[in-house]
Amino acid sequence: MRLVVFGWGNDARGDDGLGPLLLDRVRRAAWPDVTTVEDFQLQIEHALDLDGAEAALFVDAGRDTPAPFAFAEIRPERGESHTTHALAPEAVLDVYTRSLRRPPPPAFTLSMRGERFELGEGLSPEAADRLEVAWDFLQRLMGERSVEDWRRKAGRPAR
Repeated sequence: MRLVVFGWGNDARGDDGLGPLLLDRVRRAAWPDVTTVEDFQLQIEHALDLDGAEAALFVDAGRDTPAPFAFAEIRPERGESHTTHALAPEAVLDVYTRSLRRPPPPAFTLSMRGERFELGEGLSPEAADRLEVAWDFLQRLMGERSVEDWRRKAGRPAR
């Protein structure tokens, strides 16, 4: 399965760096057919990174995410933003659909709960623990890399 993994966030803002930290582990694992994309935030241009992928995974930190993390399938959804910057993953899928005039690949989010997001803070101990739990989960996902398996692990397909 050709997979693109997006990780975004800012390690200068404490736990906001969880996405890039997990993405770095994916990059170092060097799994075949996996492309990684890192940025401070998702933008409309990231829709083009999905072209040719058979699935997508978006990894990030979340303030209100259940601890230690949440894994879910997502669908295209038009963003509520008044700009084209700082899009949600669902909005990136929507841009893909509208721009390329075809459905995007199946997509999932892995959001790790963060506690501290202030400028200049380091990674909280809780977030460091959650990163390890999420990494263990992601390694199992990659061992069974199929959309059907990922949907089962997500609990149920997205609406």
